[in-house]
Amino acid sequence: MAGTKTDHLMQVLRDRIATRALGPGDRMPSIRRFAGQMNVSPSTVVEAYDRLAAEGVISAKRGSGFYVSNSNLPPMKLTQARSPQARNVDPFWVSRQSLDARPGALQPGCGWLPEDWMPQEALRKGLRAVAKSEAAILTNYASARGSMVLRRSLLGRFSEETLNASPEQLMLTASASQAMDLICRLLLRPGDTVLVDDPGYFNFRALLRAHQVNIIGMPYTPQGPDLAAFEAALAQAPRLYLTNSALHNPTGATMSPQVAHQLLTLAAAHELTIVEDDTFVDLEPEPSPRLAVLDGLNRVLRIGGFSKTLSASVRCGYIAGRADWIEALVDLQVATSFGGPSPVATELLAHVLTGGMYRKHLAELHRRLAGARKSVVAQLAPLGITPWVLPRGGFYLWCRFPEGCDTGEIAQRAMAENVVLAPGNVFSPSQTAAGFMRFNVTQMRDPRVYEVLERAMSEQA
Repeated sequence: MAGTKTDHLMQVLRDRIATRALGPGDRMPSIRRFAGQMNVSPSTVVEAYDRLAAEGVISAKRGSGFYVSNSNLPPMKLTQARSPQARNVDPFWVSRQSLDARPGALQPGCGWLPEDWMPQEALRKGLRAVAKSEAAILTNYASARGSMVLRRSLLGRFSEETLNASPEQLMLTASASQAMDLICRLLLRPGDTVLVDDPGYFNFRALLRAHQVNIIGMPYTPQGPDLAAFEAALAQAPRLYLTNSALHNPTGATMSPQVAHQLLTLAAAHELTIVEDDTFVDLEPEPSPRLAVLDGLNRVLRIGGFSKTLSASVRCGYIAGRADWIEALVDLQVATSFGGPSPVATELLAHVLTGGMYRKHLAELHRRLAGARKSVVAQLAPLGITPWVLPRGGFYLWCRFPEGCDTGEIAQRAMAENVVLAPGNVFSPSQTAAGFMRFNVTQMRDPRVYEVLERAMSEQA
């Protein structure tokens, strides 16, 4: 039995080192503290440490304790090696289930619109125009900052929000996710502290894990982050805060003007940089205050993309910010991707965005989304599932389940019936959202979604 406990402790520690929760040179937990956490005797911890030291994974320093070795480290992994179906609350759970969904799967937990909600005719028209464009569009590398035509279009849209930015303050990227990755590469180092919303977008945390930083969750309210918790976290000198200020993912909430102003004041006083993910901007019927607009792109970097309203197949994102930061980010993009996003993709997106069909598409999309949100709320009500807030727009509903429900277990049962759900703890750094779930209202037209939900909930009761 002692040997089994020791082996278990060794595997726990190997996993922490492999995911870089413990990085090279970090001090290992004290023997007594770790023994208490794992409910084992100190002698079992000592044996585990001694065996890991013999393997060269950690090393002992006389009078100081044990430290992670700077050599002989296992390859970094972002999750424990388990089948995607077995995962429950790590940030990759929903992504893996949605991207690799089996044929015929229903996906109320995914993060995109159905094919028949996208502007297919506008995209086909744009593709025909791109096919007739000059050869350089079809064969050459992109410029370092990306298509000037698409950047001008974005700058024009910024000016409608009274966000005045120069061409030197904007660059295109391969996606909004790549935009975030470039920012992390520029501004973060392993061991830095980053603030994220709790609940918040799970892929932010997945990316931050890869950058080996310390993540602190900020409790999120219907008006934005809890300012008392935010101010307290500033004592730990965080480098970045990542958020959506409008149509927040997953809650659908929109930050109030009062919270936005106080947030920027606190950030300025502590030299904190904010990354505002504005991917959902076109899904908002009426614009709300944006941090980038209030700040003037001084301490705020805005990122976004086009996959939510145009096409997830034609990936392209952008970063807007201070000119000196953009210049450094352009160099990073050249180093990692040798130029901006595909000219074919950016030319297609520019055709669609500047054509009259896009505004008509958005108007119809807002109408359909309003109807879908109302319909889904009504169909979830008999199950005792209620929205945390009623969003102003978008396709997400963050819903509270009846007392005692564990949405992770419900999602696992639904997966067995080929229905992909998004359990609450996937979005929560503190793992305090087991009673919540994110629904995509556009992916819930099939009555079987509600039937599977009801069965999964009744099995748990």
